[in-house]
Amino acid sequence: MLTRKQVMSALRKMPDTFDTTYLFDHILLLTKIEEGRVQIREGKGQSTEEARKKLKKWLK
Repeated sequence: MLTRKQVMSALRKMPDTFDTTYLFDHILLLTKIEEGRVQIREGKGQSTEEARKKLKKWLK
């Protein structure tokens, strides 16, 4: 879950005018990053080697 501080920081970095889709995409990206951090803290992440193996299959 994102904090208000994270969202406000993202808003401050945006241009004076922007499309709402851009805002929602950026917030979604921040949410996914935070979810990944939580998974890593809980030991549910993958090692770099495991990630490379998966990417190798996808990028053939």
